[in-house]
Amino acid sequence: MIYEVDIFNSKGERLLPNSTDLKLISVSKTSTDPFLKVVGRLTKKAAAVPPSLEEITKEVEKVRAIRYASKSKMAIKGFKLCTDIDIIS
Repeated sequence: MIYEVDIFNSKGERLLPNSTDLKLISVSKTSTDPFLKVVGRLTKKAAAVPPSLEEITKEVEKVRAIRYASKSKMAIKGFKLCTDIDIIS
């Protein structure tokens, strides 16, 4: 189990050594990053059966279609909101 600790106050830094001295916690550095382990596994799987150019193209087009569809909906909603505002001169 890996925990990330964010220390917001410099006084908190003094609590960690004190807690280790009292044998309440153990602080150690890990030799490997869990994220890099996942990336390594995905890379090995992709190396065994690399995706074809057609598969990559289909995936890119699918993502772009979703992204552009959501942007155009936001633009249309924004346009409708702007037309409902009365401008006082």
